[in-house]
Amino acid sequence: MSDASISQNQGSPLIERLPADIQVSFEFFPPKTDKMQTKLWTAIERLAPLKPRFVSVTYGAGGSTRERTHDTVVRIQKETDLVAAAHLTCVGASRGEVDDVARRYWDAGVHHIVALRGDPPGGEETYMPHPYGYDFACDLVAGLKNVADFEISVAAYPETHMEAASAESDLDNLKRKIDAGATRAISQVFFDPDVYFRFLDRATAAGITVPIVPGLMPIAHFKQNTNFAKRSGASIPQWMYGLFEGLDGDPGTRELVSASLAVEQVKRLVAGGVSEFHFYTLNRADLSYAICHVLGIRPEGDQPAE
Repeated sequence: MSDASISQNQGSPLIERLPADIQVSFEFFPPKTDKMQTKLWTAIERLAPLKPRFVSVTYGAGGSTRERTHDTVVRIQKETDLVAAAHLTCVGASRGEVDDVARRYWDAGVHHIVALRGDPPGGEETYMPHPYGYDFACDLVAGLKNVADFEISVAAYPETHMEAASAESDLDNLKRKIDAGATRAISQVFFDPDVYFRFLDRATAAGITVPIVPGLMPIAHFKQNTNFAKRSGASIPQWMYGLFEGLDGDPGTRELVSASLAVEQVKRLVAGGVSEFHFYTLNRADLSYAICHVLGIRPEGDQPAE
């Protein structure tokens, strides 16, 4: 490299300053044991100072975690300064039962619902609507709006829902959810930003104008994370296997590689105009915290210098 080239590059940041209006949200799942409860609250306490737009708590297949989800969401709402959002599904409950759960949330001050169709209960391969329940997520959204004026987020699938007849019908379903009253969509996890941008183009062409927030999953454990992603229909780029090869027993190096990968992903997304991110934390805080630090999202008093 010439002296002139070196001079031109001096002072150029490795990571350009990112926009100041970036927002984040975090997703957790309800704990099954006291040990998992401790882990969850450690993660919440670690991430809370970043002042996310909201934090959400998932709902097990077939409504299997209904009470644990409710208790966790209400505790977050009451004991922290965070805005809590509750996942709610159509599975395994009548409309009246779902409406009752929604009213309990509203009365507890939880006014944001992530409305989902939901997965079949354990042991069942095919989704079957409850005979007296909401059939699909668009019906759930409309029902929730009849209960109270909830803020409602719904799911979007950049690589198409695995049960959809086609990519076009999947987009039609997303539009039905939005027309029913949803104000935001959160994407299922993806690992190639181009997948998200292509989906965004298709959604815009289909007349969908609400924000579609990219869902990101920092990779704390490659096999576990990718198995989770595959169940959601996300493809795993072949180069990722090579990137994490040989690191199963080396968590320190794995986290460094994962953080570097996530930073590259968010840089490409921000360059494409994205200003809001949703992190699937799997109840782990460190990687999400590190990525937020790079994004410039830090506790008060620890903001980047101007």
